[in-house]
Amino acid sequence: MKKRELVSKIMSTNLITINHANTLVEAEQLFKKYKIRHIPVVSNKKIVGILSLTDLLRISFVDTYGEDDSDVDTAIYNMLSIEQVMVNNPVHVSSNKTIKEVAEILAKQEFHALPVVDDGDLVGIVTTTDLLNYLLDQY
Repeated sequence: MKKRELVSKIMSTNLITINHANTLVEAEQLFKKYKIRHIPVVSNKKIVGILSLTDLLRISFVDTYGEDDSDVDTAIYNMLSIEQVMVNNPVHVSSNKTIKEVAEILAKQEFHALPVVDDGDLVGIVTTTDLLNYLLDQY
């Protein structure tokens, strides 16, 4: 493993994003469709928040989650907005941070994804899964 490899090597750049105009129902559909657990919330290309699948599950009364779960009670989703549920102004890193630096941030914090921002614009996202896959590739 190279000590100075940049996070840009492992971050996802084909991003699924939402904005304030989206609903929590739409967000849930994106989580299911793309099998992801974090969605950056943007205004233009600027990150304003991040919504996680865990955030949705905390506010719902759904006991299970999966493709067969088509009877989700969306009443609670319709009562809340993206802004009310998302994490505002999430911690983020630039693409010139090393993988080690990003791993240290994630190890010390209570979240599992970091938006990657260059010159104020969202350019990627790196997750704990990306880090684990990187480590697995090293062996």
